[in-house]
Amino acid sequence: MPSWLLFTIIVVVFSLIATWIVRRLLDVEVGWVRTFLTALAVFLLASPVAIWTLKEADVYSDGRFVASGGVAIAFVALTVGWMFAAVVIAVLTLEFLWPSHGWRNPIRVVRDAIRRRDRARRYAQIVTIGSRHGLTFYERRRRGDAELPTALVSAMNEAGVTFVKLGQVLSSREDVLPPALIDALSTLQMDSSPIPWPEAQAAIIDQLGAPIEQVFAEIDPVPLAAASVAQVHVARLRSGEDVVVKIQRPRARAQVTTDLDILERLASDAEARTDWAKDYGLHALFTEFARGLREELDYRTEVANSEMLRAAIAGSRDSHLRIPRLFREHCTDRMIVQELVKGTPFSRLRPGMLPDDLAVEIADGLVDAVIDQIVVRGIFHADLHPGNLILDDDRDGDDATTITLIDFGAVGIVESSMRRLLVPMLVGMANEDDVAVTDVALLMCGRPDGEFDAVALQRDIGVILTRLHNSRADENVFRLLLDVLRRNRMALPPSLLLVFRTLASLEGTLRKLVPGYDMVGRALHIAPRLAQSLLSPTKALLTAQTWSALLIEQSRRLPRRLENLTQSLDDGTLSVRLRTFESEEERSWVDSLLGRVTMTAIGIALVIAGIILSVDEGGPMLTDDVPAFAFVGSVMALGGLLLLLRSLRAALRRAR
Repeated sequence: MPSWLLFTIIVVVFSLIATWIVRRLLDVEVGWVRTFLTALAVFLLASPVAIWTLKEADVYSDGRFVASGGVAIAFVALTVGWMFAAVVIAVLTLEFLWPSHGWRNPIRVVRDAIRRRDRARRYAQIVTIGSRHGLTFYERRRRGDAELPTALVSAMNEAGVTFVKLGQVLSSREDVLPPALIDALSTLQMDSSPIPWPEAQAAIIDQLGAPIEQVFAEIDPVPLAAASVAQVHVARLRSGEDVVVKIQRPRARAQVTTDLDILERLASDAEARTDWAKDYGLHALFTEFARGLREELDYRTEVANSEMLRAAIAGSRDSHLRIPRLFREHCTDRMIVQELVKGTPFSRLRPGMLPDDLAVEIADGLVDAVIDQIVVRGIFHADLHPGNLILDDDRDGDDATTITLIDFGAVGIVESSMRRLLVPMLVGMANEDDVAVTDVALLMCGRPDGEFDAVALQRDIGVILTRLHNSRADENVFRLLLDVLRRNRMALPPSLLLVFRTLASLEGTLRKLVPGYDMVGRALHIAPRLAQSLLSPTKALLTAQTWSALLIEQSRRLPRRLENLTQSLDDGTLSVRLRTFESEEERSWVDSLLGRVTMTAIGIALVIAGIILSVDEGGPMLTDDVPAFAFVGSVMALGGLLLLLRSLRAALRRAR
């Protein structure tokens, strides 16, 4: 047999055996092809070293073995063992640097490649926008941080819907961000250039599933309004009703999907690398933001929100708010058809356009209705900027003016337990009771970790209430309260943050109608009446019945529990069970941990002992140059190294 063929067979056999043993030893999914090629490369590179070692040990010379058969086999086996250890080390190194993934679905590979292309393109676009608005490190050093809020808002407006929505969400976090940044982010708007009518027409036809002429008698190709997500067209149904058609931009979802992919990666990376992101749970916050944004892109959620608000308003007494009629048979996840609301948006109102008495009456009625939604119903419109409130121009006699709400993408919900705390807070503010307001704030937020000075919190709240009762028209008590909570390392629940944010937005809207309007004073004025409405005899009776039933049920179980306890004490069988390591998984984890520690300790001991024996020249001589102790030391060191490499498989799994 030719020598080259014999060498090839040996190389292939060694590589196959090494591949099988490495996969079994590491007990992880290592690729067959990678392991085989690694073993092949290691054998080819290590063969000259192995032959040189055998020659130096007087085992091999001039193309033949010169030592006795048993000694030659032992040295060859030891050499092959070290070559095998080199294969394991090489495979582990490759797996840490470049983990195996096995065979992937071709469709998924193509889809991931498209996503990477979209991310790279969007990354470049975002970086360009940020640089254009002076958000680079150099520009910030040159201009300072004073212009950062303005530059950030300009960049977010240009970056599109995802970043505008992100800025709007961040603008409600007065408990985290400084006031200057909050004020700047509050100015973010969704205005955008309209898409061409043929593109909008195609989107409407796609959502209708039929030609436009079958549903609409006419439709205005010039949009009434345009935003980053959608635009609105005035139309008339074939049945004669005047409506507006809100159609989502065809590329809005694709852009949002790419942006959310980018933001998720940034949030995960920040949480893994920084303590502040981990403390705030940045990835969890992003997940909630992404969920809310995807819901806003699904107009079926907005339709459901409008129906929920309609029911809440119907249950309120003397409410002059109105929800426009929806034509649900034409509404889809990307299109809404609702009646055309005729009137004057609050954004077009100017001081003096209405008589003073009428303007104050409208403002008072709106505050009463919104506070009733928040405190009594627990469901409220959470985006009360001037463009979403439309004043009805038609008034018959002494009838109060109706206000129509539009755009129900953001609707807040306050659970009953929080509403029960919100009312005492408002009453305490109206009564200038800083002790009660402090106690309610602690119940809402809980005590922060670490050192906390409740007396300082009460003093700060007392100062706010004193300022409120002496200059109500110039102070926003909700903004001041959030500043105090932030200074004391406290954070309100998200639902109440949204309440305060909505009330602050409503105050700015009302001052377009009545300059200097005291919304906080009006809210505090009606707070006692709202508290009385919550204390109905029926609710009190139901609450008492619920708690009494719970107490009775607990009382019925108490004697049996006491009997079991005393019986165990009498029999001497009372035991205490620790929940730690109770489950099989926990015990298995402890066993595996102890096994890895033991294996590592034995491996280290074998390596150390092998090194000591390898330098010892004692014992009988196996060959002219190699004593037996040195050979045994090499075998022990090889065994210890293999044990250490096997213990590394847990680290390899964690890396995956």
